[in-house]
Amino acid sequence: MDKPLVNIYDSVGLGIIIEFPTGVMISNQTGGTACLHPKMEGIYLPLANDYTDAGKEFLSPEIELTEYFTGTKYNGSGATGGIDLADAERINSIIRKYRLNNLIEIDLNRLSESHEAWIRIQVQEEKDFELLKEFKNYPLNGILTWGNSD
Repeated sequence: MDKPLVNIYDSVGLGIIIEFPTGVMISNQTGGTACLHPKMEGIYLPLANDYTDAGKEFLSPEIELTEYFTGTKYNGSGATGGIDLADAERINSIIRKYRLNNLIEIDLNRLSESHEAWIRIQVQEEKDFELLKEFKNYPLNGILTWGNSD
């Protein structure tokens, strides 16, 4: 029997999918113009998305990540052949800017499995992070994901 599937391609902003035996598959449209639809069994958690009251301006790492993958290196092609160490460092700098670096680490052993809006990560135990409690066996495998640039 197929597992239920939740498509998050209408969500806005950055999120992580924590690989976990929920019985539910999570999928997003990724890979720039390749419009891939990878999926993972787990839990989806939006992270670091906000807006300003005064100007109703959207604030999210998604903006910088999208700009990077639509920039001169990939031009929206989606990095479907995998990302490299320079990409990982740029993504890490964005993660640090939003103070997520104690929680999220790019899985450097799985760069070839990563592409635009689908970055293999490890979720670290962060005792001050109130959104995740009672998980065991850190680090947890997961995906860093956001809206596709197609």
